[in-house]
Amino acid sequence: MAPHAVTAGSFIELSTSALKRNIIYLKKRIGPHSRFVSVIKGNAYGHGIEDYLPLAERCGVRSFAVSDAAEAERACRVRQSGTELMIMNMIDTADLAWALEQEISWYVFDFDRLQASVDAARAAGKRASIHIELETGFNRTGFVPDDLDRVIDICRDNEQYLDLAGVCTHFAGAESIANYFRIQEQRTVFARMSGQFKAAGLHPRAYHAASSAAALTYPETTHDLVRFGIAQYGFWPSIETRVQNMMNGETRFFKDPLTQVLTWKSRVIACQQVRTGEHVGYGTSYLAQQPTTVAVIPVGYYHGYSRNLSNLGHVLIRGHKAPVIGMVNMNIITVDITGIPAAAVGDEVVIIGKQGRHRITVSSFSDLANYVNYEMLIRLPYEIPRKIVP
Repeated sequence: MAPHAVTAGSFIELSTSALKRNIIYLKKRIGPHSRFVSVIKGNAYGHGIEDYLPLAERCGVRSFAVSDAAEAERACRVRQSGTELMIMNMIDTADLAWALEQEISWYVFDFDRLQASVDAARAAGKRASIHIELETGFNRTGFVPDDLDRVIDICRDNEQYLDLAGVCTHFAGAESIANYFRIQEQRTVFARMSGQFKAAGLHPRAYHAASSAAALTYPETTHDLVRFGIAQYGFWPSIETRVQNMMNGETRFFKDPLTQVLTWKSRVIACQQVRTGEHVGYGTSYLAQQPTTVAVIPVGYYHGYSRNLSNLGHVLIRGHKAPVIGMVNMNIITVDITGIPAAAVGDEVVIIGKQGRHRITVSSFSDLANYVNYEMLIRLPYEIPRKIVP
């Protein structure tokens, strides 16, 4: 007997048409000579690796990047043959043989991992595809300039074991004009360090440095590929980035070219009449000033709906905004539907997304909760079902 399909308290929709529009726009921005790499770390920024990767493949994406080997394993279960995958952060030495077998590339940013890559490739009788990460001023991971002679010697001496898939770096805050001079210095350092590989006769298949923010703010940083994270999902890396592009003569727009891929929905599970002078929910944070109709929605801070949104957030019901009243609970929020007399049990609730003339964006949602877009998105639990819609 097949298992019964149960209904979750909320679900997330991923829009195929929105993703297609975003990818077309971003590819146009970087031009035909720079490859589009989809960054799906953090559970595809909350969109769900297992759902988002096949969707992006159907939209023409053939290269993906994850943070660690655990994410890579999830991606391998759903990717098509020929789809490229690279690990930008954590992979244990014990996992290198597996990554070689799966034809995954990975970042190398210290000598231990560089030697381990050589050893794993020799043992497997294969060449390891690696990206040499350079430390250009971010001061997080990467080889510093004084390391390069030794790095180059190891790469040159082990060409039969090492496939130099890339030489890369990461910029320290390209989404903010406050970091302009720091980014320019990093560009200078990256150019100088990259030149040492060329001078040594090494020919990496790609030089790469740009994320969404860098590609959209400093187009000269796109190089051979761009690691698009937040922008592909329909979000500008920052308000500054959006405004700069909106006002720039070459990139100016009146209608936002990026469309939010994700919509988060639930439904009303109960309605309650509250008399004047009564409190709603735990504690005394909300006191009804008049007879109030309350709708109960099965979403709470367990699902990523922050307690900071207590008495601040809104949801959409029947095309109207309904304010959150009372404290956000672990699995429940309560909203005021007094002004929506037709609202009833079973009604669709939009937590993030559009309904009627109104929209709740992730940015407005996250501003109220003191999060950035990135943090809000990745707080959406793995367990919330994802659905692909046109």
